[in-house]
Amino acid sequence: MTDHELYIKSIEYRIKLLKYIKMAGAGHTGGSLSCVDILNVLYNRILKVTPETFSDPGRDRYIQSKGHSVEALYIVLADHGFFPEKELETFYGYGSSYTGHPTRKVKGVEQNTGGLGHGLAFSVGVALAGKIDQSAYRVFTLLGDGELAEGSNWESLMAAAHYHLDNLCIIIDRNNLQLTGHTEDMCGLEPLAQKLEAFGGQVRAVDGHNLTALTEILSKVPFAEGQPSVVIARTVKGKGISFMENNPKWHHGVPDDNQYEQAQQELKTKLAEIGS
Repeated sequence: MTDHELYIKSIEYRIKLLKYIKMAGAGHTGGSLSCVDILNVLYNRILKVTPETFSDPGRDRYIQSKGHSVEALYIVLADHGFFPEKELETFYGYGSSYTGHPTRKVKGVEQNTGGLGHGLAFSVGVALAGKIDQSAYRVFTLLGDGELAEGSNWESLMAAAHYHLDNLCIIIDRNNLQLTGHTEDMCGLEPLAQKLEAFGGQVRAVDGHNLTALTEILSKVPFAEGQPSVVIARTVKGKGISFMENNPKWHHGVPDDNQYEQAQQELKTKLAEIGS
């Protein structure tokens, strides 16, 4: 897939995730828009996993610790044929497997997540199992930056460094916002890179919406032998929709009819500008 095709995918993913949030009347809009480019690159260029190999012990694993941004994950999994996209019409519906957080009832989902602070601990365990089994698979996990206020993440990173888990890549969706406001006002994280390095991570930073740069940096994992890789992906909450960008109101929220039409028009205009 070319860079051009990859950028088209990102816009199409945004169009679809807004569609299903609107249809369901619920969803975590801002965080899904900030992380969808990361998932785009992971599934279209990095991860060695397909619907056919999902039960293969040697597959790469992706674990979405920030499980509330499940819309982005569902859209990408559907695009890769893990399940028919039409099933997302039941999103948030009674009895549907497509709930507001990832569940293993959905094919392609490695682990139930959404209890923030748990995904990295689970990922460390899976990566350690791979080392013990002498398997070549890699584990990628996505954390929200607000999630880093949970101490279990730092314990997990220490354990990953202690066990030399260079088969683990931690990606942080650094959009600087959480439900209650700016991360630095709630529980300051900076200097984040230095803290992550102090806990044993080999750290890189990247523009989380630059698909070429994301591809380049994720292709270099592991960054150092014997150390977990950590990517700080600088993103914008609500990316792609003018009135949602950098607005904590859209941590979760459903656009009304006028907002939905404006959002879709903005995305379709961008699609026309880059050419399909």
